[in-house]
Amino acid sequence: MHDTDSALIPLASIPDFRVLAWSGDWLYASSGYELLHARVQLLKEAIAWEHVASFHPNWKRSLSVKNRLTARLFRDGFHALSVLSSGALVAAVPGAIVTLDPQSTEFRQTHTITRGTRPLHITAAPNGTIYFGEYFDNASREEVYIYASSDQGRTWHVAYTFPVGAIRHVHNIVHDPWQDCLWILTGDYGDECRVLRASCDMKQIDVVLKGNQQARAVAAVPTENGLYFSSDTPLEANFINLLDRNAVVSRVASISSSSIYGCRVGGHVFFSTMVEPSKVNRDLSVRIYGANVDKHEPWRPLLGWKKDPWPMGLFQYGNAFFPDGNNETSCLALTTVAIESKDAVTSIYAVT
Repeated sequence: MHDTDSALIPLASIPDFRVLAWSGDWLYASSGYELLHARVQLLKEAIAWEHVASFHPNWKRSLSVKNRLTARLFRDGFHALSVLSSGALVAAVPGAIVTLDPQSTEFRQTHTITRGTRPLHITAAPNGTIYFGEYFDNASREEVYIYASSDQGRTWHVAYTFPVGAIRHVHNIVHDPWQDCLWILTGDYGDECRVLRASCDMKQIDVVLKGNQQARAVAAVPTENGLYFSSDTPLEANFINLLDRNAVVSRVASISSSSIYGCRVGGHVFFSTMVEPSKVNRDLSVRIYGANVDKHEPWRPLLGWKKDPWPMGLFQYGNAFFPDGNNETSCLALTTVAIESKDAVTSIYAVT
């Protein structure tokens, strides 16, 4: 290993936890429908998780979440979380958006998901507005909505509408502090694959990339250099791409499969791959790719895990989830799912 190459040093392994979001040096994670957080400071002391709040689902999900396999089958638990500057929290659970007021310990439902089961991410802009995009099968290519809340998740309204036939669904909305804009990622085929740049109030939205499978992205990580994003396609080889600050796009690394999660730790950027077999995606391992982009390191595969034997359509693709939010530590947190020996395990690494 070259002296300047990144390395990951294992620090902690926590079973039955799913990481959701960073807020400075506080890491938020869930265990079923319980939300916890802990302060992570290179783990000078044993990590101490504290209860934050709970959501009480219907009785069926209260039962299914208690078993690891049924929780996978029914996609139970928290799936996205946004930590607001006020201390309020907005999260996605199956079928609903739920909100936690700063002084409360119980999430309450503030929006019912009528198409699909949940958005993939929830994003807060610096102006205080919270956004999520609809993510559902949309075989008939109906209108697709981006919802917004300007009152800390208490009420929701449609902020933008993609017209009939424009896209299949919204993959992600990411705030870019360097350009003070929002990046909107959509899919899945032809011109439905788009990378759009939007003002933080959604009043102006411009198409930057569209029309090919490399613009079919879910994971995007803004840096001073530009926007790094990974492709999520079963139809052709996948890559990590860079859309630089001059709006020039380039491929910076080849990856072994589809990728839907990415994150930044200081000058390092990481993407995970998903085991989603196709004629092109033949790798049966989840992998983590990373590089110190500030130092222009080459991208390398850093970690890997083999998919477990449970059927993918029912019990989820093998994957590694990264938390959203702003990470001010030098630690990488991730949760692996549907892999051998570390299913539903959160791992924390020191990034050196």
